[in-house]
Amino acid sequence: MNEPVPVAVVASGGGTNLQALIDACSDPAFPASIAVVLSNRPKSGAIERAKRAGIRTEAVLRREFPSREEFDAETVRRLRAYGVQWVVLAGYMRLITPVFLCAFPNRVLNIHPSLLPAFPGLNAQAQAHAYGVRIAGCTVHFVDEGADSGPIIAQAAVPALATDSVEDLQQRILAQEHRLLPTCLRWAVENRISLDGRRVRVALGPGESSMIWDGQAIHG
Repeated sequence: MNEPVPVAVVASGGGTNLQALIDACSDPAFPASIAVVLSNRPKSGAIERAKRAGIRTEAVLRREFPSREEFDAETVRRLRAYGVQWVVLAGYMRLITPVFLCAFPNRVLNIHPSLLPAFPGLNAQAQAHAYGVRIAGCTVHFVDEGADSGPIIAQAAVPALATDSVEDLQQRILAQEHRLLPTCLRWAVENRISLDGRRVRVALGPGESSMIWDGQAIHG
């Protein structure tokens, strides 16, 4: 059995998607391991979850650097020290610069709580709720220099009910985020994802799909 591929998780918030990855990596058959969790908020929930799981942590504060590029250069330096091959942004509340992207070319993934390209940016679930959509969801995508604008790897859709509060919709989407992100990380570290311009191709196994409806794979 091959050694698990070392990855970094970069997060700013409570870390529920990080927890989904921690849980996935606890399975000896999972092909990745979390080498380090890095945050721009030293007291974030993500950092606390990592510490409880015995995962090494790093904190890099934006205010300590005169530019975004210098901040990202230090972030890259810290991550490279752990030999990580992939980086997962899991609730990281900062746009990253070419300094970061060039250090890990086509190896930075992000999870976003909408069906991109709809509702990029902050508060995507509230945006969808206010718009009155009937289908919402989440997206895992490659990261580029824009805001949630990189090539899409996979999506999961959920119903948005007329009776939903924003919190109801958030929780329904979050449940699918926790399914989708570990799946996409598996594909990534197993070298099953290829990128042709903006088109992403995944070598899917039996029963797998890059389209999910409320927890069920859509094949077609």
